[in-house]
Amino acid sequence: MIYSLKGTLIHRAQNFAVVECGGVGYKCSTSLSSLRDMPQIGSEVTLYTYMAVREDAVELFGFTSAEEIECFKILTSVSGVGSKVGLAILSEFSPEQTAVCIASGDSKTLTKAAGVGNKLAQRIILELKDKIKKLGIKETGVKLPAKTASDLGMGNIPNAAEALAVLGYSSDDVMPVLSGFDANLPVEELIHKTLLELGKR
Repeated sequence: MIYSLKGTLIHRAQNFAVVECGGVGYKCSTSLSSLRDMPQIGSEVTLYTYMAVREDAVELFGFTSAEEIECFKILTSVSGVGSKVGLAILSEFSPEQTAVCIASGDSKTLTKAAGVGNKLAQRIILELKDKIKKLGIKETGVKLPAKTASDLGMGNIPNAAEALAVLGYSSDDVMPVLSGFDANLPVEELIHKTLLELGKR
């Protein structure tokens, strides 16, 4: 498994980029978000990668952030969500925005991504919420009733923690970080700040 590529960006198209490493050019399908984050042609770039092996093809996917590739892998684990739809969602939304949509059950917003109808959006939310439950997220106290959260003065922290759980972070990982922020900040901002902090560790 190729975890990441670090080399020279030699080509960039609408939905893929080519990174040259040791004289070999690796074509990586990617999202519009990652394409926008990439440097100019000829510059050094690092992409986090995922290789999909099928009977008829082997495809390499590359993203500029670890959060985005983890979100891609989680999305494509859902029945009916292929790589094309996964890239479409991440081209429309950041990993943080995607997590908020799933955690809050906002299927309508997810349908803004190309190829995502209402039924598929609802399936994404259903399957990923089930996944969180299987991981014991609910039992660890991430999902708190709104009244309880308010009474404890936790503001948007429980919602941010639940969204981060969609991205694969445990309550033990994120709660110590989240508790250091203003609980009244928007959920998306709390997620962004937490990911930045976790990235420094």
